[in-house]
Amino acid sequence: MARANPAFMIAGQSVPAGGRCTVGLPLPSLYTNDPVSMPVYVLHGRHEGPVVFVSAAVHGDEINGVEVIRRLLRMPQIRRLRGTLLAVPIVNVFGFHNRSRYLPDRRDLNRSFPGSESGSMAARLGHVFMSEIVERADLGIDLHTAAIHRDNLPQVRADINDPILEPLARAFGAPVLLHSAPPSGSLRYAAAEIGVPVMVYEAGEALRFEELSIQIGLRGVLNVLRQLSMLPPSRRRLSRPSAVLRSSSWQRAPQSGILRAQTRLGALVNKGETLGVVADPTGESEIPLAAPYDGVVIGRTNLPLVFEGEALFHVGRTRQTTLLEQHLGALQDGTNIAPPELIEEPPIV
Repeated sequence: MARANPAFMIAGQSVPAGGRCTVGLPLPSLYTNDPVSMPVYVLHGRHEGPVVFVSAAVHGDEINGVEVIRRLLRMPQIRRLRGTLLAVPIVNVFGFHNRSRYLPDRRDLNRSFPGSESGSMAARLGHVFMSEIVERADLGIDLHTAAIHRDNLPQVRADINDPILEPLARAFGAPVLLHSAPPSGSLRYAAAEIGVPVMVYEAGEALRFEELSIQIGLRGVLNVLRQLSMLPPSRRRLSRPSAVLRSSSWQRAPQSGILRAQTRLGALVNKGETLGVVADPTGESEIPLAAPYDGVVIGRTNLPLVFEGEALFHVGRTRQTTLLEQHLGALQDGTNIAPPELIEEPPIV
């Protein structure tokens, strides 16, 4: 028999079993002396279970995850939650207000963890998130998009050598699961250092809503919560398994110029295949960009004007072509993506 949950303490507030509340974590104020806080939505189940955080907008212009969390909090079955869900739709509140990836001090929050109580603005915000959210959690799901003028194929990034994280990252059910070590200073890295596994979901473009990316993200978060027995099992058939990529690399502009892209996002490519051509405005100097190996395009720039060395195509190495073709076919026709419980939710177009 499941045991009743004790009260959950956060930011000096006590949330009873079966309770739901909104907590504002105090952040540095504006120079106008207006207060700023990071909103946290706490759902504390009646029965014991894991503590999971779901976060978005660590980069303030990456907004798909904000919509994923909004829909998650509206799910009818979330009322049957076991354990505790900490939903943080806007971590970088300052960047979100400014429609910017960065904080006002021009630092990247996702290279400033774990932060410090007396450091830079980014360090202080990172410290608040680590001490109030991450240190209370057993697992984290961090929602991202590509940077501005770039687009990412829906994908989960995780260290699949982690025996706890690997089955959960697979359960998410994104088209692609990219094995990658977390970069130093990232939320993933700092959380792993204190024993809290975190996976990152990447999909879409900065400052844009992309409906399929949102639907896949919502379905993935629900899949993970079910895998942890925090939600009842779904009656729907399980998601198609992810295609696992063990490595990837960015193909960069060989010269400054104008890119004529010849490869779409999600395309399966063969080694040596031309991804695009970078030329000067007159076309006198044209340099093709070739795929480094057999794989799939999991990210690309959307901006034709490029400088030498700029990242243009992100290619993941894989030979799971049949599985990828199934995923890409589902993405193109929109089948088996949206959780059926929110079928009445009007899509964003």
